[in-house]
Amino acid sequence: MNSYASDGVIPFHTPGHKMGKGIHPLFQEAVTAKALKLDLADMAELDDLHEPHGPIKEAQDLAADLYGADYSYFMVNGTTGGIYSMILTLAGPGDKLIIPRNSHRSIIGGIILSGAIPVFMQPEVDNDLGLAMGVTPETVAESLKQHPDAKGVLLINPTYYGVATDLKKIVDIAHSQDIPVIVDEAHGPHLKFSPRLPMQALDAGADIVAQSTHKIIGAMTQCSLVHCRKDRIRVPRLKAMLQLVQSTSPNYILMASLDVARMQMATAGRTLIERAVDLANQARREINKIPGLYCFGNEKAGNPGVFRIDPTKVTVTVKGLGITGAEAEQILRHQYKIQVELADIYNILFLITIGDSEQEVQALVAALKDLAATHQGSHDVSALPEICQAGRYPALPKQIISPRDALFGNTCRVPFADAAGKICAEIVTFYPPGIPILCPGERITQEIINYCHVLQNAGLHISGPEDYLLKTIKVVD
Repeated sequence: MNSYASDGVIPFHTPGHKMGKGIHPLFQEAVTAKALKLDLADMAELDDLHEPHGPIKEAQDLAADLYGADYSYFMVNGTTGGIYSMILTLAGPGDKLIIPRNSHRSIIGGIILSGAIPVFMQPEVDNDLGLAMGVTPETVAESLKQHPDAKGVLLINPTYYGVATDLKKIVDIAHSQDIPVIVDEAHGPHLKFSPRLPMQALDAGADIVAQSTHKIIGAMTQCSLVHCRKDRIRVPRLKAMLQLVQSTSPNYILMASLDVARMQMATAGRTLIERAVDLANQARREINKIPGLYCFGNEKAGNPGVFRIDPTKVTVTVKGLGITGAEAEQILRHQYKIQVELADIYNILFLITIGDSEQEVQALVAALKDLAATHQGSHDVSALPEICQAGRYPALPKQIISPRDALFGNTCRVPFADAAGKICAEIVTFYPPGIPILCPGERITQEIINYCHVLQNAGLHISGPEDYLLKTIKVVD
């Protein structure tokens, strides 16, 4: 890229800004002229993401070697694109795919695109934290017993909150029936680099894995990797699906950041990740000294659905202060200039990464100390809605028709408050963390309606339905 940009070539190709010369000065000032010169199009020297034979292939091979895959592929439209490609590789219309209910909406999107039928597994729930944990090996075994014709098992490991299940045992159960295992490892691109972290999916024997290289380690936003093993995965089909879901004009700056992030992990990954783990453990110890706050850690290991904990995910439970996570997020952002990764009813989540230092951790702990001192006992936690206090999730709704048929069939719009008994025709998600409460094809219950109202009142953001206020909902007509 650098050699092409400095070679004095007169570009008569995309992008139209022609190496920054045609772009508005305001954007050029923000991005820098040097970066814009590297915003290039497909050409022989730079290789083709969809048919790589040169530097892209070499970079992907190096990523496969680092992570222990047979093949690795660059993704420039996020782990969402990777999840789509993995699902499309294994499942088509009418095929069953076993997935956990606490799936990110991108998994539901992949189900819809493929036409597959989801078989949902209920994850374990920690009622004290109000969090879904992992699915147990026993739950997976029971699902496979009931659906031996499933094309694959898809797992989220670790969860957004850093909870890892016994993945090795689950993989062994699935493989004993010759069923491939897909892992959404969006939150685990760093697991390979410290024995104090949960085992990465490839090392546990998973067949195909998607990682968000931008989440914990050093790639730019949208950058992810898909890794696969060839024994149970049709590699030519995977490559075709990757071409289907990825842009034909991939950004070379993004791909370069993927390769550099790989290089950084290969040369200094253990040192960088061990430092992040140390910082996270330091933060956890200090936070747990603050009255009214709780930051869970290894003491949860051994509970149902919890095999290991990723300490770099620092989840702080604030209900002891009598405030919700959404309220704490706003206070931290506007009074202390601290931005959380996500907030739910009870909790706020902080990510400690290779970009953090002692200074950032001290600032975080100081802000939380002041937050607790200022708000301790200022509200009565009993004033929170009953469903919030209990941390209860609504019962799993019944799947009546396939998600694809519901989404693309005849639909109408009804008031959400009156929708009990109707078949949902869109996704209803509170984001973050993007876990669907309703999926297309499922029957809406009064319990779900009540639960959604609780989350709205708690200040969580709705994503998915056309009516983002959720006053109405689209249902099958």
